[in-house]
Amino acid sequence: MAYTYNFNAGPGVLPMEVLKEAQEELHNYQGIGASILEISHRSKEYEAIHYEAQQMIKELLALSSDYEVLFLHGGASLQFSMLPINFLTEGRTAGYIYSGTWSGKAWREAQKIGKTLVLASGEQESFQRMPDLSDLNIPEQLVYVHLTSNETIDGVQYRNFPNVGNIPLVADMSSDIFSRPIEASRFSLIYAGAQKNIGPAGVTIVIAHRLFLERASGTIPDMLSYNTHVKHHSLYNTPPVFSVYLVNLVLKWIVNQGGVHGVSARNEQKAKLLYDVLDNSGGFYSGLAYKNSRSLMNITFRTFSPEIEERLLVELEQEGFMGLKGHRDAGHLRASIYNALPYEHCKALADFLIDFQKRNG
Repeated sequence: MAYTYNFNAGPGVLPMEVLKEAQEELHNYQGIGASILEISHRSKEYEAIHYEAQQMIKELLALSSDYEVLFLHGGASLQFSMLPINFLTEGRTAGYIYSGTWSGKAWREAQKIGKTLVLASGEQESFQRMPDLSDLNIPEQLVYVHLTSNETIDGVQYRNFPNVGNIPLVADMSSDIFSRPIEASRFSLIYAGAQKNIGPAGVTIVIAHRLFLERASGTIPDMLSYNTHVKHHSLYNTPPVFSVYLVNLVLKWIVNQGGVHGVSARNEQKAKLLYDVLDNSGGFYSGLAYKNSRSLMNITFRTFSPEIEERLLVELEQEGFMGLKGHRDAGHLRASIYNALPYEHCKALADFLIDFQKRNG
């Protein structure tokens, strides 16, 4: 059967309006007689898409002209190494906050490049709670402090970000960028794979302050240098044209939803709907994350027995619910409710979970 409800963790659901618009324009983009998949990245048609998307990103995050926006390849996983290659030169130390799988991967990549320091860790609590950032001991000589704002696998998310003084703050926001208002100007660099909240796989957004970029090494390969891509406006090599095109459409969709504040209000409603089902189930369902760290993007939960859980997953698939099996590292179930997932789909899942409990409780 055709899937109806897409709760995949990534690549995730895209707005239906965006998919329809892309479908309509696919064969003949704005009457030029060629597909967006076929035109040159040096053409005026593509450059209009490219620069408009960069500007919308800064406007949605209320960032000044002091920031550069880059469209890069390689996903957030390349950023795990590209960031330290640019900044973690000999004699420097970078601070990492270890909150789960993805922040751990970023930290381990940085260890291959230079000296690192773990400032806080959630490992002792099995990454079911975000580390406490209220009283970090941060050495003044750190070249940057890195965190992951939302851990998709464990379903934990920061509500607030740490005060790191004058040290550059860097964040992987792949799974919650544009999902809620943040003070983006507190960050010297933000990176995000697009395939969860801002588009399809294939493009990574990097947002960096120019003063931070001035500290980058000048003796690294061109393709790994942020400043190379800044100098060439992310057109040093062929960018992922179709992915950037879809990012442009998604950004316009976010604007039409009332911007980040409008999207955030709906995300809060969707998350509350599902967490209430878990909390009111009398133990039939239980969330994996501590309540004060619960993610608004990735809701991780279990049932009271493995047998019931397996039955639930089978029935969910039969009823058209897609992507609810948890990541292999955490197991159990996970509902990813990114920006584009309609409230009605969360309501359908909530109703199904309540009905399943009645039939199996």
